[in-house]
Amino acid sequence: MTATLTSSQSAVASGKQRIFNFGAGPAMLPEPVMQRIQEEFLNFQGIGASVVEISHRSKEFEAVVDRAIASFRELTGVGDDYAVLFVTGGARLQFSAVPMNLIGRSAARKALYVESGVFSALAAKDAAPYGDVEVIASSKAQGFDRIPEIDPERLAEDAAYLHITTNNTVYGTRWNRLPQTGKLVLVGDMTSEILSRTIDFQRFGLFYAGLQKNLGVSGVALVAVRKDLLGSALPCTPPVLNYALLDKSKSMVNTPSTFAIYVTGLVLEWMKEKGGVAAVEKENNQKAELLYAAIDGSSGFYRPVAQPADRSTMNVTFKLPSEELTDQFIKGAAKQGLKFLKGYRDVGGIRASIYNAMPLVGVEALVGYMREFVRSNG
Repeated sequence: MTATLTSSQSAVASGKQRIFNFGAGPAMLPEPVMQRIQEEFLNFQGIGASVVEISHRSKEFEAVVDRAIASFRELTGVGDDYAVLFVTGGARLQFSAVPMNLIGRSAARKALYVESGVFSALAAKDAAPYGDVEVIASSKAQGFDRIPEIDPERLAEDAAYLHITTNNTVYGTRWNRLPQTGKLVLVGDMTSEILSRTIDFQRFGLFYAGLQKNLGVSGVALVAVRKDLLGSALPCTPPVLNYALLDKSKSMVNTPSTFAIYVTGLVLEWMKEKGGVAAVEKENNQKAELLYAAIDGSSGFYRPVAQPADRSTMNVTFKLPSEELTDQFIKGAAKQGLKFLKGYRDVGGIRASIYNAMPLVGVEALVGYMREFVRSNG
């Protein structure tokens, strides 16, 4: 599988022009990955059947899972002291699965959360039925335009864990400096930035991500959890969400989404061929710098949502002078193949999601359009 995307993004079997998909998710997949899927779909590895037709317990599919997990370990640097799991339901279901599996480690059944945006707030809300959930920091009062500061005095020693959402998809902020938690277990929802930058993953006792932004297709989450944290699931935990059972069964408590796991394995191979996380991060930084430069250099025509110190390299958010111009901007961009730029309903404006699979030429095309739009409407 070649790791290089074509600059035109037009090479697909249907002959139709490919767009640049700036949507927050499901997001772009690397074109070589989609071509590989297409080539193998009817006849996987010469066995005469599709990967979606073979048993999840067959030796062929077991090899798919093993390769995907091995690639993930290689890219993250996490060792055998972490269980790597494919769990049903995407990241949203992990909002419940995390407390189900971890909150019982605290005699007080307490967990701490930081509220930095929509999904971090949902994570705390979904965890609340399982114990004493305390939001210890929030940037809601500032419109979630920044990452909130944590008062160290609020890091309760009797808590089971501290949960953060490392990248804020809706508002375009990111934890550029991870919190210092001492012995308190750090849990991270990394859905919208997983494997987009070099990071010490072993700072986390547990981290997870829905697949549909940087890892593959929707409906499944990848969970990495330190094995010493397993075994304290609440009695109400369903077997399909019990991390200890999933670890023992190699994520096969039930029939998983075999297609999702297969695609993730291919995406991880593609990342390795590009040079790993460091190479991907270098390109991501280049894309983000181009886009933020266009915003900052527009003499106030484009107004960024996120504070500069906490900007995300995955989700770039900004506003235009009026709703009319925003609508005009979105429609004009779509005509040029720059699609799904409308901001989240609670924020408005524009959101350009530039995940790992978004090629540099896609961002260059958007920046060119932005500059021309200012010239015509500024």
